[in-house]
Amino acid sequence: MRILQLCHKFPYPLKDGGAIAVTYLAKAYAALGHEVTLLSMNTSKHWFDLRTLPPDFNHYQSVHTVFVENHIRLLPTLRNLFFSKKSYHVERFESAEFAEKLAELLKANAFDVVQLESIFLAPYLPVIREHAPKAKAVLRAHNVEHEIWERVAANANPLKKGYLRRITPRLKTYELEQINHCDLVVGISARDVERFKALGLSRPATVCPIGLDCRDYQPDTSSFHRPLSLSFIGSLDWMPNQEGLRWFLDKVWQPLLAPNFPELSFHIAGRTAPRWLQELEMERVTFHGEVPSAADFLNQHSVMVVPLLSGGGMRAKILEGMAVGKVVLSTPLGMEGIEARNRQECLLAEQPEAWLEAIRWCYAQGEQLAMLGAQARSFCEAHFDNEVVARHLLEEFTFDQKRQNVG
Repeated sequence: MRILQLCHKFPYPLKDGGAIAVTYLAKAYAALGHEVTLLSMNTSKHWFDLRTLPPDFNHYQSVHTVFVENHIRLLPTLRNLFFSKKSYHVERFESAEFAEKLAELLKANAFDVVQLESIFLAPYLPVIREHAPKAKAVLRAHNVEHEIWERVAANANPLKKGYLRRITPRLKTYELEQINHCDLVVGISARDVERFKALGLSRPATVCPIGLDCRDYQPDTSSFHRPLSLSFIGSLDWMPNQEGLRWFLDKVWQPLLAPNFPELSFHIAGRTAPRWLQELEMERVTFHGEVPSAADFLNQHSVMVVPLLSGGGMRAKILEGMAVGKVVLSTPLGMEGIEARNRQECLLAEQPEAWLEAIRWCYAQGEQLAMLGAQARSFCEAHFDNEVVARHLLEEFTFDQKRQNVG
């Protein structure tokens, strides 16, 4: 099968969930004998120098990029807000040059599948229909995008809340229109697929969770023999991560954890951090900035915290934490799409007092806490192997084609 994968951000380095989801699925496609071509935006916000790609980034038949200016700028934002009905979330990724490159590739190659990695690629569906009418247009929805922004708005300050409540309905309208223009919608979680169906999805749909190759993640149990420490890692320009981290520091760490556990430390890592985090001065809290390896950072600490209050889809970082055998302590929302059980493969907490109780439980386990990490690793291997995930999706492509032929 010949697959063209479209991305609105170059899927390397593997510093965020989107890059991890895209790269491991493409690697699995290639390992299973399929030919994968990448066409990606190389955006101003997340620009990547392709000359620094490592030699083992070799799973694509060919790689093509188009530069796209997508920084959020005041004048275009105001123009969109007052003089347009289009979604600014989507408009930032509209590019004539990208459309031209896509048309060129479609005319030169007979692709069986064009896989759009997120709703932000939907503006290019007409190009696909025009130049590759026989190709299956597959939308891989990493999240129910408008829902993320509804959740962010609910917890935002009044000014941001007002802005988001004005523009998010546009994103919702666009998202619900476009999902029915695809041949197949692929949700990251069963919950997301059911949500799309409840909102009016009438096209075929399936679930394809994020997959990993756990052989790339080597557990280090030495952290369980040292004093307990907490870690957080994620893309720090993503609003749900900023929001969750602020809440954790203000509502959990300062009033509860720091006073009750005088030896406990908290370590934060991630790129593109806001100024308030770069300048943070808080006892026993260390901001490490962008780290070379997420796995190495996570391996230094016994407990990984994921205090998400908004967001959707699946958290690839949780899978990485499980893959290196760490104890993942998350809100139920953060664990969406990962059916891990409390105190068996993960720890769950919602209200601040529940977070305090979870850390007390960790201290009570002592070095036996490593058993929970080992169970998390086994759970990840059993349910989120990237080749198993890819094989299921490839079967769905074939099944859906047979279904259309019969129809």
